[in-house]
Amino acid sequence: MLTDQNPIGWLKATGSRFDIGFQLGRQGYEAVHTHLVDSDIWAQITASENIDLVARLTASTQAHYPGIWDEICGLAKGLDLPVQDVMAWNCRGDLLASVPDGCTTVQQPGSTSLGETIKLSHNEDGLPFFRGACFIVDATPDDGIGFRSFCYPGSIPGHSFGWNNAGIVQTVNNLRLCGVVPTVSRMVLGRAVIESETLDQAIETLSTNPACGGFHMSLAQCGDKRLLSVEYGGGSSSVRNISKPSVHANHALHLEVGRQIVTASSNDRQLHGGTMVRRFDVNPLDVLRDDSGPGLPIRRDDPADPDCENTLATCIFHISKHSIGWKIYAQKQGKAIYQSESKPS
Repeated sequence: MLTDQNPIGWLKATGSRFDIGFQLGRQGYEAVHTHLVDSDIWAQITASENIDLVARLTASTQAHYPGIWDEICGLAKGLDLPVQDVMAWNCRGDLLASVPDGCTTVQQPGSTSLGETIKLSHNEDGLPFFRGACFIVDATPDDGIGFRSFCYPGSIPGHSFGWNNAGIVQTVNNLRLCGVVPTVSRMVLGRAVIESETLDQAIETLSTNPACGGFHMSLAQCGDKRLLSVEYGGGSSSVRNISKPSVHANHALHLEVGRQIVTASSNDRQLHGGTMVRRFDVNPLDVLRDDSGPGLPIRRDDPADPDCENTLATCIFHISKHSIGWKIYAQKQGKAIYQSESKPS
């Protein structure tokens, strides 16, 4: 593992689901209490008008994903906040059509059966006040698959980018779907995916009950030639196998939706990134660091970003038949702050 000046922390978390949640909460405590709990978006999400809906989403989590509910309870304990408020925050994209969760993903397929490498690369874009407070959780739960995932203070893993000991790589983009009547949290489903053993199990999780806010996931696994694009939310899901270099920003491209919000930033990143990846042997890091336009940039560092999002991390994954090579970058320039190779166990 390679390190230098590092605004992205690294947390080793072990134990029960509650224990892991508690450790996540302690890691994010300062940033949540300094920035999040006094923010307008926190006030919107935890408003009294959402109490009944949050209770419904809580009940579904308790019934279908009790281990994840235990993790949320541990997270609330570590944050020293009411569990209903922490649950609401982890349902933010189910409660509101548009929240400040962004991201751009570059998808470059290969054929692991022929020894070719799948490349999956991603900008993690979120609330600017969390810059320097986010971290990678390196989790070893007592009763599940070990994984590593980028974490925002106050949030469970599984809605950003991550990879697990079964060789699955996950990157996630926000979709702004309108008119959703949720019965399950999209972030709870994302958390379930990061502990999947196979791509088919992950697809089943996202397809069985996608009555939630919208997400897009790119999924790949060591030894599986597929690079999957999965859009889900609003009661539907759509799975596509990526067969040529592609980009995905923050609006649905193949899921049938009644209405969605397509921001200027998402539209510009989709168009410009899509043009860039059509160039032969393009370096995905060059795409994700690009701020040349036209339009709003792919790499987002403007404190006045119109979607209230900045790029907080960039990851590059090379998924081969037997291993995952990964690099994580914190800044627009310079070397990776973390890099290594992981083999399924």
